[in-house]
This record gives sequence, structure tokens and C-alpha cells, in this order.
Amino acid sequence: MVLPLAFFYISLFLGRYALDPLIVMRILLSKIIPIHPNWDATAEAIVMQIRLPRTILAACVGAGLSISGAAYQGMFRNPLVSTDILGVSSAAGFGAALAILVSGNDLEIQLFSFLFGLAGVALTYLIARVYKTTPVLMLVLSGIVVAAFFSALISAVKYVADPDNKLPAVTYWLLGSFSGSSYRKLATVIPLISLGTAGLLLVRWRLNVLSMGEEEARSLGVKAELLKGIIIVSTTVITAAAVSVSGLVGWVGLVIPHVGRMIVGPDHKTLLPATLAIGAAYLILIDILARTLTAQEIPVGILTAVIGAPFFAYLLRRTKGGWR
Repeated sequence: MVLPLAFFYISLFLGRYALDPLIVMRILLSKIIPIHPNWDATAEAIVMQIRLPRTILAACVGAGLSISGAAYQGMFRNPLVSTDILGVSSAAGFGAALAILVSGNDLEIQLFSFLFGLAGVALTYLIARVYKTTPVLMLVLSGIVVAAFFSALISAVKYVADPDNKLPAVTYWLLGSFSGSSYRKLATVIPLISLGTAGLLLVRWRLNVLSMGEEEARSLGVKAELLKGIIIVSTTVITAAAVSVSGLVGWVGLVIPHVGRMIVGPDHKTLLPATLAIGAAYLILIDILARTLTAQEIPVGILTAVIGAPFFAYLLRRTKGGWR
């Protein structure tokens, strides 16, 4: 927990408008205990209205995507699985693109993105349903189909969008960013991510059994279908909520669970809580880099890919394709 808290505090005074760390600490403490203000109003507005909600949102999204990726990798018994394996990201992206094309209102973008994300996974689940069961292979194949379908719809939205106004907005949103963070967004997304995270943490010890295979899990008395349903619902709610406020932020749910295994091992009882902390710290760090590396803010999705892809290649070389 030390690492995410350290990055959290650093993010509040780093940026184009640099602040004294002690002043930031006094501003935060002034909301709890009476402190005479010896800072200007601009500094307080930057900390409380811009950087604080942005940092909290980055931490929530990073933690949610990371724990979702770890849960999916355990359930599918595949280290290459990430949070968008069932098509939630593509479906949520299409919902947001459609809302931008129709109105551009922030609340509608968030709502459309979340609802379409849920609908995309529901469609995947229905396609994969075979004789009252949902085989893992069928889920993966159905997810590929649904993701490809919604990706095509996103391309269609881009094709018909106004190239001077709507198209840049759609493109920028899909690249991922926390620039539009607000307390209103936090109020809508934190309960959803918390609910999904609680569901995953409650069943994390059973993930160890499910990761050995469905037949083995059933023989040990685990209701595999019910457990898969809880995991899918929880991860879908987390991912759809995260995408609805941050856009498409890739590689977090794929890479961070591997980092967690390197630190605490493959036991999901400790792996899932560890990925929460590591994922939160990682995305806070990425957001700091996104707004400080250049004069113009870099989309978060670009940085997660630029950093995540080489690191994942390193992991593949180190493990020789195995999953340890």
C-alpha cells in the first residue's frame, strides 16, 4: 500500500504548475483540521478540483482493470487473457463513440459506454451458452466475435463522423485519458468498481480451484458455472465502468497480474489484493507521465501500450512462454 500512496501524493504536486509538497500537504490537512491558509487560491483549486479527482480516478481504474485481468487469467487458465477478452472494451467504446456522434454530452457518453459494455458481454455469454453450460473455449471464441463486431461498428461511426469536430473527439476518447476527471464521475464509478472488486475478493480462494480446470473444480465441490458467472459479472461491471470514464486503456489488465505473480506468487488469495495496489500505483504513474512528459498531454492509452508491450515481451522471454 506504500507505493500507491506515495505516487498518489506525488501526483498532487507534479505537473505543468509545480507546487510545493508541503503546501499540498497543508491544503489536504486543511480539509480535516483548521489550518491558517498561507497559499493562494489557485494552488488550492489545482489540488482539490483538478489533480485530486484525477488521481483518485486513475487509481480506481488501474486497480479495477488489474484485478479483473488477474481474475480472468485464473478463470481462463491463460496468461494472455486480459479484461477485454469477452468484448466489453470494444462494446463500451462503441457506446461512447455513438454518444459522441449523437450529442457529445459527458453524462450520456458515460452512460452509453457502460450500458453497451454490459450488453456486449451479455451477448458473448448468450452465444457461448451450450446445453446450460458455458465452456471456456466457447467464451473466448464468442468474445473474439463480439469484439470484432463492435470494433467494426466503431469504424463505421468514425466513417460517418464529422471530420472537423466529431471524429477528433471520438478518436481522442478511444485513446484514453483522465483529463475530464470530476467528482461527479467519481461518484458514479467508485461504487461500481468497488462492488465488482468486492465480488472478486469474496471468491478469490475458489479461483485457485477453478484455475486447475472445471472438471477438477466440480470434483472438489465447487459450482463452476456459478463461480464463472460471478467472476464474469464482477469483471464486466468493473471494466465497463472504468472504460466509461477513461476510454480504452489497454495492457493494464494483461501486464499487471504478471507483475503481481512475480512479487507474491500465483495464489489468488494474495494475488488479487496485490494487483489492486500495483495497478493503482501503475496507472497513477502513467497519468503523471502523460501530463508532464510533453507540453501537450499524451493519451494514457498510448503510454500504457508503449510501456506495457516491451515489458510483456521481456516477460515472455524470461519465462520462455511458460506461466510461473
